[in-house]
Amino acid sequence: MTVLEVVSRYRETEAVLKSYDVAAGECICCRALFEPLHGVAERYGLDLNALLLALEKAACFREFKEASLTGD
Repeated sequence: MTVLEVVSRYRETEAVLKSYDVAAGECICCRALFEPLHGVAERYGLDLNALLLALEKAACFREFKEASLTGD
């Protein structure tokens, strides 16, 4: 998935990506929007597994919150 696909589908992940901006040295959402996540990790020297885990936690939190509101 690209950065755009992740953020479009799971808005909460934008904050996660922004938290990596300092390590990347620039705004990931601004400069790597169309790159796949593995490419972003490689380009900026980020730990792909840690990035994916943080994104997954943000996305799962949203799904959990929605399920709690609907009673599912």
